[in-house]
Amino acid sequence: MGKKKTNKFARPQFSPIGPPNNIKEEEEEAGEVCSPARDLLEKLQSVSPDVREFACASISKLVQEQKVIPSFLQKDAVRCLGPMLLDPSVGVRETAAGALRNLSACGGYDVCDEMVKQDVLTPLTALLRECCTEVDANVVIPQKQKGADKTHVEGIVNEAMNLLWNLCESSSTAVSVFNKEGLLDVCIQCLRRFNINVELAISAAYCLQTITEDNAELLPSLIPSALQVLEMLLLSSEDTTEHLLLRTLVAGTVWNVKSVVPASSQADTINAVIRILSETLERNANQIILKLREDACATPEVGIETEMEEEMIDGDEAVASNLENGAQKAPHKGNARIVKNDDISDLLPARSEELRHATALLAAQQTALEIIVNMCCSEDPSDDEWEEISSSDESDNSMAEGAGTLFSPLCLSAEVLSALVNYLIPKKVLEKTEFPDNATVDECMKSPPWRHLIAKMKRIQCRALTCLHNLFSVLDMEELGGPAALQVLSQHLTMLVFSQSELPKDSEFLEAVTSAIRSLLQRMASQNLPQQCMTAEQLMILCEAGAQCENISIRVNVVAMMGISGSALAKGDNTAEALKMVGNFLLQVAMKDSSLVVIGEALDAIIDVFADGEEADKAANQMKLVQSLKSFQPIFKSKIQKEGKSNLSPDQRLVLDNVKVNLKRFIAYQEALATKIN
Repeated sequence: MGKKKTNKFARPQFSPIGPPNNIKEEEEEAGEVCSPARDLLEKLQSVSPDVREFACASISKLVQEQKVIPSFLQKDAVRCLGPMLLDPSVGVRETAAGALRNLSACGGYDVCDEMVKQDVLTPLTALLRECCTEVDANVVIPQKQKGADKTHVEGIVNEAMNLLWNLCESSSTAVSVFNKEGLLDVCIQCLRRFNINVELAISAAYCLQTITEDNAELLPSLIPSALQVLEMLLLSSEDTTEHLLLRTLVAGTVWNVKSVVPASSQADTINAVIRILSETLERNANQIILKLREDACATPEVGIETEMEEEMIDGDEAVASNLENGAQKAPHKGNARIVKNDDISDLLPARSEELRHATALLAAQQTALEIIVNMCCSEDPSDDEWEEISSSDESDNSMAEGAGTLFSPLCLSAEVLSALVNYLIPKKVLEKTEFPDNATVDECMKSPPWRHLIAKMKRIQCRALTCLHNLFSVLDMEELGGPAALQVLSQHLTMLVFSQSELPKDSEFLEAVTSAIRSLLQRMASQNLPQQCMTAEQLMILCEAGAQCENISIRVNVVAMMGISGSALAKGDNTAEALKMVGNFLLQVAMKDSSLVVIGEALDAIIDVFADGEEADKAANQMKLVQSLKSFQPIFKSKIQKEGKSNLSPDQRLVLDNVKVNLKRFIAYQEALATKIN
């Protein structure tokens, strides 16, 4: 199955909040947890704006707990809250927008889709247009009511923009409405105010980066004046971490819409985008966070607030932890859109200015790495952990000619490749794989409000590892630093896995690091370099542990790693015993794994490893490989027939069909070879 397709980042799948399987039990549980739902929704109809605002604020807080969301949905919360976006009271509008934002962020794709079906976009669009008219610099706001100033109105727009972002990430219908209603103008207008309200500009930039991903329908709307605003932001020089995040998000948007940039400006635009990504990654987050933490501790108010914060943060951290644990993570389908994480900490109030700066810096660096991953990603559609067909269309003679995957780098334009190298992107990505250091983690652990940064820092390391994996696909040996650099890199990746007494258990990290190791082994094999990534014992420990993981991508990665190592062993002398260990591992995975994806990868690896060579033939005979495969062949065929149509995409089914054909050829070839020898 060959070279793994490089992946784009997409928003991790939410835990489903749809109609429960056991409706009665779910309703009883939800009723126990969220008895105030009906009462609060009724209060939305109160004649008192204070009561309506209180109800919205209470709902906003409650829906941060995923388990209460079904109770609100069953009581038609979306249709009750939607009209509140156009309430006469500014306070009600803002809290209603916040409640819907939290519902969309914590509820997930299914909830967002349901919100769109219940027409929440109609009042949301009207709200955005009305508010953006009021915040226009040339419009004088009539002071009809207390608090109706630009700051308050911009707060409403900020909540509404985040809601729009969530909906467009989750629903193609929302994207169509965005295009049809011309909401691009609203985003651009918010971006123009970056010097006055950077928070609002960042929300608009997040939304715009998402909406421009694979959205050809929107491209004609990017008239020169809109592109000028994006260019203005790319060239802005404000030095705060919030402005750094803003520039990084705009860089991602410009990359998405680069096809509408005039040909004469393409090279300069690409250079500007990658320059910003380089500047973002260049920031030493360890040092900056330690300095910000020191500044926060030196602030007089901190000592007074610490006790109260510690009381408040436990509940907030529990909510954030539950959501992160429930949603992490297939950082993507391996792919389609760059989007924000299901990290509820962004919904919680910032504890200090220093904490806001630290959070913005980490968000900027994560975004920069995700953009680079997407730059280096194949544009061909594929599923999460599926593979390109390599050995699938080869003739019967290919078995005798040797197997193993040929490495074929993906194509990037000369301008992009040159900018990636000139701005030292590979070096800066590699540095982020070592992030964070222990001192930074220890310092953040001392303060409850800062603890949520640890998960963000570790996610940057995972993104860097995935980015490294994709860079192997687009850079040639010289751009990677040559064979010596690859050997050093292999030692570094091994250290990341085996530096502790026990193997890491974090699924997101294991997926990222095994992807990077797999890609490195593949690249080294393509150059016939000695594979000193790890010892045989370390490889077996990692692969056996990975084969037990629930994450399918990890299982696919370790099977591929074993296959690549086995193919290298087959070319050596006196390797039959080692090849038997490889073969037995792959055979056990093929026969016992529950996923057809993993089974197909294991069978493909067996075919590659034992295709040819004296040592491979010797090992295959001793372990009775052909007999085992022959007995498993009808089981594999039956699995494809039973599960293929319902559980696999057409692309996956095509690959499995090719593996099935190759397995038949391999068995026939081995049997013919045995007959000839005898």
